[in-house]
Amino acid sequence: MIRLEIYTPAQHAEWNHFVYGAKNATFLHLREYMDYHSQRFTDSSLVAYQGNKIVGVLPANRVGDTLYSHQGLSYGGWLVPTKHFDVVNMLAIWDAMATFLPKIGVKKLVYKPSPHIYHSYPAEEDLYAIFRYNGKLIASTISTAIPIANAIRFNENSRRQVRLAQKEGVVVEETSDYEPYWNVLTELLDERYGVKPVHSLAEINLLHSLFPINIRLFVARLGEEVLGGVLVYHTGHVAHAQYIAASKRGKEMKVLPLIFDHLINKEFSQSRYFDFGTSNEQGGRVLNEGLVMQKTGMGGRGIVYNCFEIEF
Repeated sequence: MIRLEIYTPAQHAEWNHFVYGAKNATFLHLREYMDYHSQRFTDSSLVAYQGNKIVGVLPANRVGDTLYSHQGLSYGGWLVPTKHFDVVNMLAIWDAMATFLPKIGVKKLVYKPSPHIYHSYPAEEDLYAIFRYNGKLIASTISTAIPIANAIRFNENSRRQVRLAQKEGVVVEETSDYEPYWNVLTELLDERYGVKPVHSLAEINLLHSLFPINIRLFVARLGEEVLGGVLVYHTGHVAHAQYIAASKRGKEMKVLPLIFDHLINKEFSQSRYFDFGTSNEQGGRVLNEGLVMQKTGMGGRGIVYNCFEIEF
């Protein structure tokens, strides 16, 4: 029998211990990461027990009568163990959820499973459960990723841009001083989209201090000037480009291909995948074709981030 509970801070250590061993979890699902923006979301994460043993956790927040796979995370879904767990166990969790959620006033679940490249072991049992519960696909965004051990080399245009940046004397380095790059990023986002970065400078500094091995910033410099950069979320299996930006001068000097060449072929060459991130707006309805072409030119191919809606 599966018993569900809504997470409470008293389960903090128990939650983290489970996440460290889950086959489809990353550091994003640790409570320290989820709780840094707790003031923005009403956390309603679920914990599934079989007896006194946790067999699954669902990072989630609630808005009215809808439970969301946590809106502060790019992906999530039910996080489950590698051993002694199969699709029968997953269906038991969903059956328990179908009874539990209506009792607490939840009528709808918006669910974001973890893309397969973030799995340490196959973990798509939840996709079958979604089918069984008549889940409806409501958003699908396309990312571009590289299997690093078998990567397609940069195309000639991207290689030419790397050589150009090198010829100009641009260097790539890791830094813990986020402010100069955050100024470049903020100016670019304001100019192009009229928005600010999702994370403020204070927030990203806090997250880097909590996860210095996982959250790392790489910048392109010419002398003391920061021309561009890429913030990498490293899960252990995947290096994910979280923020990508270059100043006007940085674009002219083609610094971004140089940074990516460094990240893919040097810094994260032992990882399984490099994920450039999604190239969409409006839940996937709008595709930035130029951005996809740039990422494809560096060897990337498509990985989908899906989002489903299930009514109970």
